[in-house]
Formats: sequence, structure tokens, C-alpha cells
Amino acid sequence: MKRTPAVSLKPIYPVWTALLCAVAAMGQSGPTPANATSAEGGAQATPVSYASMTELNTMLGQLDEASKDTQADLAKLRIDRWRTDSSAKKQTLANVDSIQRNLHSALPEIMGQLRSAPEDVPATFRLYRNLDALYDVLGNVVESVGAFGSKDEFQSLANDLNAFEATRKQMAERIENLSTSKETEIVRLRTALKTAQAAAPAPPPPKKIVVDDTEPPPKKPATKKKPATKSGSQNPSQQPQANQTPPSGQSPSPQ
Repeated sequence: MKRTPAVSLKPIYPVWTALLCAVAAMGQSGPTPANATSAEGGAQATPVSYASMTELNTMLGQLDEASKDTQADLAKLRIDRWRTDSSAKKQTLANVDSIQRNLHSALPEIMGQLRSAPEDVPATFRLYRNLDALYDVLGNVVESVGAFGSKDEFQSLANDLNAFEATRKQMAERIENLSTSKETEIVRLRTALKTAQAAAPAPPPPKKIVVDDTEPPPKKPATKKKPATKSGSQNPSQQPQANQTPPSGQSPSPQ
């Protein structure tokens, strides 16, 4: 019987996952709880519809019940009593341990993130990828139990596998619906933005301001002109004394 190696249950993100996350980011700024408030404005976030919350809670409830049943059924296995070689037993034990760790820690964490952001597409897709990995590994264990275990063990684990498969299909449909809704919202917002831009008045043309940065030539200081004197005029103090007439009764003094 062909055996497959133990498969890691860590979520895998292909290239198109990043594209899907980018589309979701355009329509939703980030994973915000349904009753959370905005960190910047303090306004209440857009509430999730009742139908969407009901659908998600139903799926998560089914998944939580399937997880508990699977953990209990895996604990009942007596792999050491199987009539097969030791390598097959080790491989099955490794798969069982990987499933138990995922159901105990990884799966509840992802489910908690989705409960806080019910319509976040990346969080929904992470849960889907984890269920996909769980289904593959649990399928290998169910196949080994069917070959070497008891009929009751096989039937119990087969029922658990079917429960995971049903939830995985429902989660895939939810991802498709959410992606379509986000894309429709993006198209609506783009159309509204173009309409608003077309209706907005055109801005006035900018005013031209001419700046003259040339320095004017320096001005020469104004010089004061001296008043011109009449030709032949002399200062009275410089007139010759000969022209002065002595007062009466006095003779002119000799020169």
C-alpha cells in the first residue's frame, strides 16, 4: 500500500492569494470587528449583515464540533497494535500528531481571527487553506485506519473527514460570494468617483506672478551748487579806503 509522507498543516499562500488579498484591501481597509470602532475617527464600523453572521457562525460551530470529535477519535487509535511494519506506524503517528497540534492551536487561532473580522477575505481564505491541509492529512490517516484498524475506528474518522469536507466546501462558496461582493463595491465606488470628478467645477487658472530680480544701478549722491556771484561786485569790507570820505571837520589822512 502506497504511503504518503506527513504533510505540514501550515497554511500555504500561492501567488493568486496575494491578488485576492489586494482586491479585498481595496474594498476593505483591514480586518475590523463588526462592532469595533475606528481608531482615528471613533466612528462605528459598517456592521455585518445578519445573514452573513448567521452563515459564518453556523460554519464555525460545525467546524468546532468536528474538531472535538476528531481529536477524541484520534486519541482512541491503537496504532501500535496494527499488523504492519514500523515505518508505516511511524508515518501514521506523525500524521496524527500533526493533526492534533493543528486542531489544538492553529485552527482555533484562525477561527478567532475570522470571528473578529467576519467578512475579511484574507482571513476567510486562511481558514479555507487550513481546512484543505487538514482534509488531506486526515484522509491519509483514515485510509491507514481502514487498512489496519478496526471497523469502528474507521467509521468514526470517516465521519469526521466528511464533516471537514462539508465545511471546506461551504467556506469556498463564502470566499466566492465575498469576493464578488467586494468587486461589485469597488466598481460602484470607482463609478461614483468618476461622476464626482466630472461634476466638480474646473479650478481657475493659476495667476502668473512676475518677479523682477534685477538690481537697479546705484544712485549718485546729489551735489549742491554754490550760488554764483555778480561780476565786479566785491565785499564791502574789501573796498579801498581811499573812496571813503572823512567826516566833516577832518582832513584826510595821508596815504
